[in-house]
Amino acid sequence: MNVNFNSRRVLAFVCVMMLSVTCNRVTNAMQDLQPLLKPTKPQKSTATLSVDTSGNYSVENSEDESNANQQDKKKIVFISGSPSHGMMKHEHRAGNMILADALNRSGLAVDAKLVPHYGYPRDESILKGAATVVIFCTGHQGHVLNPHLEEFDKLMKSGTGVVMIHWATEAVKGKPGKKFLEWMGGFCELDWSVNPHWTPNFKEFPNHPISNGVKPFRANDEWYYHMRFVNNMKGVTPILSDLPGPETLRRRDGPRSGNPAVRKAVAAGEKQVVAWAYDRPSGGRGFGFTGAHNHESWRDENFRKVVLNAILWTANVYVPKEGCPSPKVSDSRIKENLDNQKSSKNKNAR
Repeated sequence: MNVNFNSRRVLAFVCVMMLSVTCNRVTNAMQDLQPLLKPTKPQKSTATLSVDTSGNYSVENSEDESNANQQDKKKIVFISGSPSHGMMKHEHRAGNMILADALNRSGLAVDAKLVPHYGYPRDESILKGAATVVIFCTGHQGHVLNPHLEEFDKLMKSGTGVVMIHWATEAVKGKPGKKFLEWMGGFCELDWSVNPHWTPNFKEFPNHPISNGVKPFRANDEWYYHMRFVNNMKGVTPILSDLPGPETLRRRDGPRSGNPAVRKAVAAGEKQVVAWAYDRPSGGRGFGFTGAHNHESWRDENFRKVVLNAILWTANVYVPKEGCPSPKVSDSRIKENLDNQKSSKNKNAR
């Protein structure tokens, strides 16, 4: 009896000791978890919801959050030249606005900014940090870059991309032309290039990001061709090309109408490049696009997509497999933001 009683006492003692150890472990574990179990203060929302009288809404983030988001996006700056032609022709600002709006609505990591006035930026700080610059303006002697070649050249040498649209591809022979070759690999040169209105049939495209999602299309426009390119086309990738018909050279020889060299090239069946990409040897990318005399051309999805893809590519932004998305340009949209010029006041207009 005494043995059993003593055994029960020993067993009870052991159980108490085990329970004590377990409790200590639980206590220590709770202490370790205590920081995680403390209630946290709810984070305040940094977004502000705005609703207009039509029921449309927009969400604006706080300044700190917006600045953080902007830092993750590539800045794209658009420069628009002064009016040079009648309505729906050479609509520099309106065309740029269509492109900038599409980019900002694309959902891609870009922030498109339009210089708020005609011509080269008065406040050049807008160009600071730009991934690429899009220029749509009068060309040759009226080009917005002529008085700013040196500062723009510094921007290009820093690796910033450039896109030039239609007349903006035309440079004065000499220093401006040399710089255009360095920046985008080619340019429209008087007494070498021509500017007929015709309808190319673009059916084949190179294996290049700018071609992503682009389908065969035709577009009647003033497509300059027989560009002056760098030697051996080194670094140049033709994006849009076709063989012009003989009707494009019916005019007499002149600075923009014809010359022996272009007649020989067309007669030999040489396809003419009207849009091209350029990889600079020193870094940076350029793109030239000779269409867009007719503002109506921006309504063509593929016409638009080529330029939007090129802007992304020159900014070193990933081009989606289906190309840069953009909303349909309606009949009313194409007529917005026009310069309302009834006739050309620019002596260089043609």
